[in-house]
Amino acid sequence: MTTRLFTSALFAGLLAGLIAVLLQFTFVESLILEAEDYESGAKVHFAGGAPEPVAHAETALTGVAEHPAEEPDQGLFSRFALAFSAVFISYVGWALLLVAGLAIAARSGHRITLQTGLLWGVAGFASVNLLPGIGLPPELPGIPAADLGARQLWWLFTVVASASALALFAYGRTPVLIAAGAVLVIAPHVIGAPKLDGFAGIVPPELSAEFVSRSLAETMAAWVTLGLAAAWFWNRKTSAA
Repeated sequence: MTTRLFTSALFAGLLAGLIAVLLQFTFVESLILEAEDYESGAKVHFAGGAPEPVAHAETALTGVAEHPAEEPDQGLFSRFALAFSAVFISYVGWALLLVAGLAIAARSGHRITLQTGLLWGVAGFASVNLLPGIGLPPELPGIPAADLGARQLWWLFTVVASASALALFAYGRTPVLIAAGAVLVIAPHVIGAPKLDGFAGIVPPELSAEFVSRSLAETMAAWVTLGLAAAWFWNRKTSAA
């Protein structure tokens, strides 16, 4: 059983991590690089605070400061490898939790199908990304934020509460359990995520909005892949046992 859990999680995490990194470098990485230009001062948003007066009308209209042309990024492969390593480790960890949940469901008499994996993947996305993102949306470089420790604690509380609530919605058989799930979903947002008193970002809000939407789409695709792959590998190991 332990070997089946680990191997299923390993392969599912590898596949989901690969999908996540490919989508990130196709649709998200360019936004991160552009935000880093604003953070470094290579570009200046018209509503942000430029360190020195803009000298030319063209710069004022475009919001791009005049700097010498930079050498193309020579570390793209290194960046891709580091991103894949971090994402792969993360999704293997999530896969271990997801496969453990599938094992508990199977031992409780529930049949594990691809549809089950799909639903669990969507539930994982909702618990880890979508619902916590209501209070703490994905952020680009150069955006001030509240204390990191406080945000991490709120995020962890929201993930646990959201996952528990969805489990109660799916497997609860009494109105009391359903009501408890509703309370768990709402509680983190009633408490509220740590926030700064005001906004002082140097990145254009349009860029941030695009980053949030693309990031959520990327993670949803990765979680759906993770759920489907976990269920498929689980059933394959079960058939081979």
